[in-house]
Amino acid sequence: MNAPPPPTLGLVLAGGLARRMGGGDKARIEIGGVSILDRVIATLSGQCTGIIINANGDPARFADTGLTVVPDNVEGYPGPLAGILAGLDWLKAQDNGIEWMVSVPGDCPFLPDDLVERLHEARRAMGAGVPLACARSGEWRHPVVGLWPLALREDLRKALTGEDLRKIEVWTARHGVAIADWPAEPIDPFFNVNTPEDAARAAAIALHHS
Repeated sequence: MNAPPPPTLGLVLAGGLARRMGGGDKARIEIGGVSILDRVIATLSGQCTGIIINANGDPARFADTGLTVVPDNVEGYPGPLAGILAGLDWLKAQDNGIEWMVSVPGDCPFLPDDLVERLHEARRAMGAGVPLACARSGEWRHPVVGLWPLALREDLRKALTGEDLRKIEVWTARHGVAIADWPAEPIDPFFNVNTPEDAARAAAIALHHS
């Protein structure tokens, strides 16, 4: 029997500019009458000890969720790694003994219910020398769907601010990253909504697999 995963904070990355959707917050797009953000929160709430949102701009737009909103603390909108660092910084400040954080994008309406468990299992299976894990469905890796240890927080800060590093997979490769696999059929659990066409496809998927 597998050991239960350690306490893990959930981080929803909702800082994208949604240019291909005409602006606004992609996480607020409704799929089957429920916003993607609400779907993500509902899925993570059963797996995580708490959930926070990474987003820039006015945090009041997420006030209805009741969740803490943390902005990037590295200038220049350097991408998801900055959001992950902001989440780790927030976690460190809580000083609550939690050593792990899982990140997910705010535009994935069909995330799996066993995400946190499977990521930790993949990490453990690779041995103590591999501190990171990310998800893969079919042939595609999803580096922003990942497991992050608090212990690498300062290393990540150095990479972002000292090296101007932007690519997640360049940084994770330095430390070792385990891969947790999911099938891409009948529903890719990491299908993400980037365009109006994606939103229509997601609505059709939700209708047939609700």
